[in-house]
Amino acid sequence: MESYPAPARALVATMTEAAALAPERAVAFQGAPGANSHIAVSEAFPNALPLPCFSFEDAIDAVREQRADCAMIPIENSLHGRVADMHFLLPESGLVITGEHFLPIRYALMVIDPAVPITEVMSHPQALGQCRQWLRARGLRPISYPDTAGAAALVAERGDPQTAAIAPLASAHYYGLHTLAEGLEDEAHNMTRFVVLALEQPQRAPAARMMTTLIFAVKNIPAALYKAMGGFATNGVNMTKLESYQRGDSFAATEFYADIEGDPEDPRVRRSLEELAFHTKWVRILGTYPQARERKLG
Repeated sequence: MESYPAPARALVATMTEAAALAPERAVAFQGAPGANSHIAVSEAFPNALPLPCFSFEDAIDAVREQRADCAMIPIENSLHGRVADMHFLLPESGLVITGEHFLPIRYALMVIDPAVPITEVMSHPQALGQCRQWLRARGLRPISYPDTAGAAALVAERGDPQTAAIAPLASAHYYGLHTLAEGLEDEAHNMTRFVVLALEQPQRAPAARMMTTLIFAVKNIPAALYKAMGGFATNGVNMTKLESYQRGDSFAATEFYADIEGDPEDPRVRRSLEELAFHTKWVRILGTYPQARERKLG
């Protein structure tokens, strides 16, 4: 909590105390009150107690230490791609994905004094990237900060009227700032996908549409990925996401993150995963959960 700017600390303390009294209702998120992750928690879990955490690691630790029932973490954005480090944090967390939520992202520009021209804008790197064209067109210098709402709190704390923050509109109310502009995102379809992380997979009723998230490492041989993907094609399993990333400094062993439609209990999915395991070094399922929105085939 001490890492938050002063205007956010009282809010964080109040929310943390409430969550401590009923950890079974607490949902951890990264950021200060008013952040997009806070909004996502309020939408997905309207009766929950939001628990602010300064970093993604802190939010994950809150679940592992049972100070929260689950955590809601952003994993990818439609404009700016995947959220940095999440492909490493998720497998190492020891948690499982139990759900997903999609949040339309809308940003506002907020300042201390609307009469003073601004020269620089502070926000999370993802938010700055999503508003890159808007900032460049106005010649404003971007400054990175770990959190959008936290940036708004820091602007309020510093009191420099030439520094603005980009954050969700609610942040201006939380930290006593004036809103200069809204809708700063470069594209109207700006959307962030969040995943819900918990200690274990809950008992769930069968859902019509399920997602399974997994990671795997291919063998260092020609056409390894092509062979690994064959089972999904022959069994008619739709893969909605496939991303590669390197672990370590050898650049010899590529690991992949994938989302597929379906449940491993489905025979088609089970056969696909068995074939994937045959052609890879290892496969690890990170979670199976109901789709929050239908993936439409092109």
